[in-house]
Amino acid sequence: MHSGNENGGTETSEDSGDSGAAEDSRQEAFRALLRAQPVWDTDELPVFDPSTAPAGPLPLFRRWFAEAVAAGQPEPHTMTLATADERGRPDVRTLMLHDADAHGWHFASHATSRKGRQLAVRPEAALGFYWPAQARAVRIRGAVRAAGPEESSADLHARSTGALAAALVGRQSEVLGSARELAEASEAAWQRARREPGAEAASWTAYVLVPDEVEFFQGEARRRHVRLRYRREGDTWVRELLWP
Repeated sequence: MHSGNENGGTETSEDSGDSGAAEDSRQEAFRALLRAQPVWDTDELPVFDPSTAPAGPLPLFRRWFAEAVAAGQPEPHTMTLATADERGRPDVRTLMLHDADAHGWHFASHATSRKGRQLAVRPEAALGFYWPAQARAVRIRGAVRAAGPEESSADLHARSTGALAAALVGRQSEVLGSARELAEASEAAWQRARREPGAEAASWTAYVLVPDEVEFFQGEARRRHVRLRYRREGDTWVRELLWP
């Protein structure tokens, strides 16, 4: 059986079958590759005894972060940030942690970006850290507070020239017309950042996530993972173990 196509040619059902068979083969190859990836198949992972955990999550987070650095984990300050829009649809992206202190976990972005707009209407978020070098993960969620201009400016100018240049480009999450448009804007921003290290990016905003829940996950080769959750009740933290 033959059917016409837009080029005036014909396509046989056998051709369609071959295409389907090829796609099935590619799918199976992908699944085989996916399933072949090792996951913590070692007995050399850290042992986490939750009974020794501190009363609050911050000291443990700082310790695990330092241990991730010592273990050679690339970019351990990289994290995922999950937010939701005005309709409740979830969104997620990767960015850098700027600080973690008694106030919360700090990051920054343009208030005009997608994440900034979402945080303006729904000021709650979740953070996720994954350090596979030690089979560890940390999940944090809570309310998000936007800092004022002074704190946001201090955050911007504590960073590198490249970071300042990127902030000066602005327009984050907007549709880009062409690579040339980006190159020209980026070059102009780099020149300005070198010339004016104190230049301001008006929409640059520092944020702090004030946690009400922090979970520490320690993977284990036989899948007897340890999950310790800190849950805020008033001014104190409640610690509880979770089933893996």
